[in-house]
Amino acid sequence: MTDNNSSTLKGYADSAVGAAQSAMGSLTGNTSDQAKGDLKKDKATAEQEASHTVGKIGPYAVSGSGGLAQDDPRRQEGSWNQTVGSGKEMVGNALGLEGMKKEGQEQNAAGKGMEAEGQLSDFGSGIKDRAQGALGGIGAGITGNREDQERYQRMHDDGKTAQRSAEMDIQKQNS
Repeated sequence: MTDNNSSTLKGYADSAVGAAQSAMGSLTGNTSDQAKGDLKKDKATAEQEASHTVGKIGPYAVSGSGGLAQDDPRRQEGSWNQTVGSGKEMVGNALGLEGMKKEGQEQNAAGKGMEAEGQLSDFGSGIKDRAQGALGGIGAGITGNREDQERYQRMHDDGKTAQRSAEMDIQKQNS
């Protein structure tokens, strides 16, 4: 289920409240309020970072909120094709086999495209599941259906994990 201490939105809200409290303490000369505001901002930053934490084990991702997501198979297949393509390219280059080198380059490029398609799919479905889970949870909360609330919360958490996993891999490739 959701760990309410690792919500991105809550982190931003707490950061704004902390900044306002710190500014007010600074303006009024109240160091206690200023320190409390600074502490609230620091805690909010930690909450935002925790919200983005995802652990990967092979094609599976798990988040601090308890979400679990399996990568789109194109991500792993694309990564494999990149590795094999790079190997062919290296061998072809070392042995002077232009055909093998070119085949490796093409396989590597195709693998990059395939992996990107899988990442975009996971990112998009993650956003969709997060939104559907959040909205469904609100509706279930209004009707008092606890079972549906829990189901929608799992949907939200799993979607968030899929989205964060794709984001993490995309950022890793771009750095």
